[in-house]
Amino acid sequence: METFAKDFVTLLQYLLPGFVAAWVFYNFTSFPKPSQFERVIQALIFTIFVQVFVYLIKVLLFFIGSKWSLFNWNLQSDLIWSIILAILLGIIFSYYANNDKVHKKLRDWGITRETSYPSEWFGMFLENVTYVVLHLDGERRLYGWPKEWPSDPEKGHFVLEQASWLSDEKQIPLTGVSSIMVDVKDVKMVEFMEKI
Repeated sequence: METFAKDFVTLLQYLLPGFVAAWVFYNFTSFPKPSQFERVIQALIFTIFVQVFVYLIKVLLFFIGSKWSLFNWNLQSDLIWSIILAILLGIIFSYYANNDKVHKKLRDWGITRETSYPSEWFGMFLENVTYVVLHLDGERRLYGWPKEWPSDPEKGHFVLEQASWLSDEKQIPLTGVSSIMVDVKDVKMVEFMEKI
């Protein structure tokens, strides 16, 4: 039993950077968290990247240390560098998942037709920063600037600023209201207005 506990702690220390990188990634993006099994697989993948970078840093620091002795490398050094690199790796992956740069290049080369965004809904709001018209139940339409919008088309709320009701061809401003929150479940369709 004691051997199992020792092995488990060793394994946990080894996988910890991968879990940290995945945690950073899911906190900085709108991707839904996958099942526990998929999270473990992602942690393993992140761990491989982190361990490769830790090895490269270790080699570089040993080379520098052969010329100038700065400090001794030990197990704590491994753990510290692993956590630092895991955080940086999570931030880098989040950056590229949030801006579609890698997938855009891959689409240009004809490799894929996918985006890096979690859904078409998310991509449309991110790429169309403009006023919107929300079509609500009962043929009502609400016009405004989307300060916030839900990442998921099934749950969450819109927060509109400078909101007004649209009636036929007439606009009725909501006076005295700085912003209005609308449940996404009440929205049937979203129109993105042309940029002027």
